[in-house]
Order: sequence, then C-alpha cells, then structure tokens
Amino acid sequence: MTHHEFRKTRDIFITKDVFSENYSPEVPIERDDEIDEYMTALEDSLFGDQPSNILTYGKTGVGKTVVTKYVLNLLVETATERDVDIEYFEVNCGSNQTSYQVALSLLNKIRAQTGQSPLNRGYGFSEVMSRLYEQIESLDATVYVMIDEIDYLGGDDRILYELPRAYKNGYLDTSFVGVIGISNDYSYRQNLSSKVKDTLQEREIRFPPYNASELQSILRERASEGMKSGVVGNGVIEQCAALGARDTGSARQAIDLLREAGNVAEEASAGEVEVSHVEHAKERVKRGRIRDGVTDLTDSGLMVLHAVASLARSGETPTRLKSIVSVYEEIATHYGRRPLGESRIRDHVGDLTMLGFVTEERKNLGRAGGQFYQYSLAVDSDLVYDVVSERLS
Repeated sequence: MTHHEFRKTRDIFITKDVFSENYSPEVPIERDDEIDEYMTALEDSLFGDQPSNILTYGKTGVGKTVVTKYVLNLLVETATERDVDIEYFEVNCGSNQTSYQVALSLLNKIRAQTGQSPLNRGYGFSEVMSRLYEQIESLDATVYVMIDEIDYLGGDDRILYELPRAYKNGYLDTSFVGVIGISNDYSYRQNLSSKVKDTLQEREIRFPPYNASELQSILRERASEGMKSGVVGNGVIEQCAALGARDTGSARQAIDLLREAGNVAEEASAGEVEVSHVEHAKERVKRGRIRDGVTDLTDSGLMVLHAVASLARSGETPTRLKSIVSVYEEIATHYGRRPLGESRIRDHVGDLTMLGFVTEERKNLGRAGGQFYQYSLAVDSDLVYDVVSERLS
C-alpha cells in the first residue's frame, strides 16, 4: 500500500508570496523617473490647488499599478503629516466595465469607509452620481479616483466627463476630485469623446517595457526575499531577465519564470535552481501567460480575437481584414455590443499581432492584386472560446 505524505521542509523557497501578482514591494525599484513624474503631477494638491487628472499608459507587467498605489499612499501619508485632507479610492474596470458600475463601486467604497451599508443596484446613473457627490463632499477632502484597466470602459466614458467637472458644475463645495486612469492601450485616449478630452486636460505618464538590466534588479530583490540563500544558480537570474526583456519587457513574466524555475527545481529535489530549470519553466509560463493575456483583453479586443478564431475553426485562415471585420460585426451584434469601425478593428488586430495571439503575413500579388496582409490565429481556438464563454455569455 502506497503511503502518501506532504513534504515537511522546502529546499528552495522561504515564501512564494513575494512572487504573487498581488504582492507589492515596499518601494518599487527601477521606476524612479515615473515616480518623479507622478509626484510632480500630484504635489499641487498638497498646497490646496485643484488636483490634476492623469492617464497612465504601458503594457501589462511594467509597474503601472504598483507605482500608482505607492505614490498615492505616499501622498496621503505626506498630507496627513501636513494636516491636509487627501484620500484616494481604487476601482478596477475589469469587474466594473461601465460608467454606472464604476460610479456605484466608488460610492460603495466611500460608504464602507464611513460605516454605511452598500447601495444596491436599481438606481439610475444620475441618482448614483448625485449620491456619490454627496459622499465625496462629506469627506471634505481632495479625492483621487484611481481607475485601473480603464480600457474596459470602451466607449462608455460618462464617468470621465462627470467626475472632473463636479466642482466646476457646483456638485461639490469643499471637496475636489482628480481622476487617474491606468490603461494598457496607448491609443485609449484617441477613442474618448471630444468633450471628455476637453474635460480631462490630463497629464500623461508612460511606462516603457523593462530592459534586461532592470529586470535583473527586480528578480534579485524577489529572490532575496522569497528564496533561500545560495539556491539560485549561476545564470538563472540573467536568463529569466533576458527572456522577459526579449519578449514583452514584463516584470510579471520574468518573476513568473523565476518562480516556476524554483518549482521545477523543488519538484526534482535538485536543491538548486539551474538554467535548465528555467527552460522547463518557460513552457509552463507561456501556457499560463497566453490564457492570462487573452483574459486581460478588452471586450472589443476579445471579440476581434474571437472572429479570427472562428475563421480559423472553419478553415478560412489566413484571412484578410475584411473577413475579420465581417465576422466581428456578427459577434458584436450577437452579444449586444455596438460594433467598432474598421479602423479600430485594424488597431485591435495590430495589438493582437503584437501580443502574439495573431500572426501577420504580407502578400504581394503584383499589379493584378496589389499588396495586402493576411492574418492567422496563433493560439489555441478552444482557449479563446473558453474565455469568450466566461466573459461575454
């Protein structure tokens, strides 16, 4: 009879928590320039001026959210020391994909802080905004609203028009509101309505991908906190950093590689993480990253990918943009969404190509057919359909 027993000790890890996506370092490293930009944009509120609105851009895993939270917490601490009233609240559009949901979530976060019960759905947008203004005014403070993954709002940008105008429109007397939007899409601002652009008059902060040297610094910090001394072999940090920099410049990917390499080593009872373990970890991380990447797409991006997956399943790829547009329009209509125009779909196809979910091939048929691009699906169609079913159905 086989005797099963959990291991009593760990050979590699002290704690895996520092490799978790939910972990935030006490002070973010390799982002000093972006921290300085944030501090310059936010410091006026310490002197009683109305707050600036900020849009922050960068691909997934480059430190946008971690740095934003760090600077906002630093701002609140400094304000407390100087007897200035500043607060901030965070809303994630991944789970609040309309202006109504953002407003209601924000309202209930403030109510919870002041010991009130949450307001249920059933009220109209105007009523929710009216109650939100009452709650913000009751704080008698400068309030920053951090809207993470703002891309998910799509064309529903009413909240971005209403909040920054609250004081000017007389809804607030003693409080101010500043909006900080965090986007994975560099073209997000282009899709905002002209009145929202005029209202925001925002500062932009851009987070570039990490390079290999920066990723090495980040990995060494995580390894020192989460792994036992001396268990990380020569070249492991460098290999994880090089792979992360070569692909997306994402700290998340590099950290995942180091964690999974540690798991591979521990499962093999190796006692030390070696470069060969990184190679094994690479495939694990790749599979998980693809699913996470597809899940992180905006609804519009996901529907465009769904269109390519549908064409692939029916044997119609490689395909041209016109066919993708046609199938996408059917999918958007099916899910009750207003279809985007062809130029926006082309942008999404470009993003999907950059993310590695779609491949692009240039064709030249000479004078008879001219030049054009064809597209194919680069990920498992079942995975795409699973995410669509979870998100949109």
